[in-house]
Amino acid sequence: MNARDAILARIKEALRTPAPPAGARDHDSGHPPTGAPSRDFSRFLPAVGDSFEDRIQSFRAAAAELKADFRLFETQEQALASLRQLSAEEKWQRLGSHRGALTDAACEILRLPVVQTDQAYDVAALEACDAGLSECDALVAQTGSVVVSSRSAGGRALSVLPPHHVVLARRDQLVPDLPQALAMIQKKYGDHYPSMISFITGPSRTGDIERILVLGAHGPKKLTIFCF
Repeated sequence: MNARDAILARIKEALRTPAPPAGARDHDSGHPPTGAPSRDFSRFLPAVGDSFEDRIQSFRAAAAELKADFRLFETQEQALASLRQLSAEEKWQRLGSHRGALTDAACEILRLPVVQTDQAYDVAALEACDAGLSECDALVAQTGSVVVSSRSAGGRALSVLPPHHVVLARRDQLVPDLPQALAMIQKKYGDHYPSMISFITGPSRTGDIERILVLGAHGPKKLTIFCF
């Protein structure tokens, strides 16, 4: 028997033993069968406390490590005042955004020309905007991630093309971990999932060239999150 025949013989032997279905459990112990991957990923991720203060502390620490700017406010008015100050500091001339309760209020305060991405728009005009302003589906304290979808964040391009992505979020959107973020999305959309769901974890980055971290390589160079 040559090497080829030996390999084919092993494949035929393996195919005679049916594999257990994904997620199957041993009937006696209730645990995954021997050789099946564990579905408990929590031990690989940072633990998050139960209180809102614990979640804020975890999200703030993760955002700082990721080089994202996280700002927490008591009221929406305070957040919008800070947003207006940020716009003045960076001298924004044009804004990309979409229709929404939070984004509409922000655009009214900023009084800038706006490229609306939930209607027909010029991609080049969006790319030329100083910032992209969007809402989100959730904030994940465990990883410092912002969860956006094609419905919550004005399509696919708004959070990618402008050099500065600014996110408006409510306090009740802050969840402790990834499973709860996915559960929130499931509850919100049911069987009608958006065509795109993205977990944005800090500004775009790469370290491929000589292991030097470069921000803005494949998307926004800055990420600012306003939570109120």
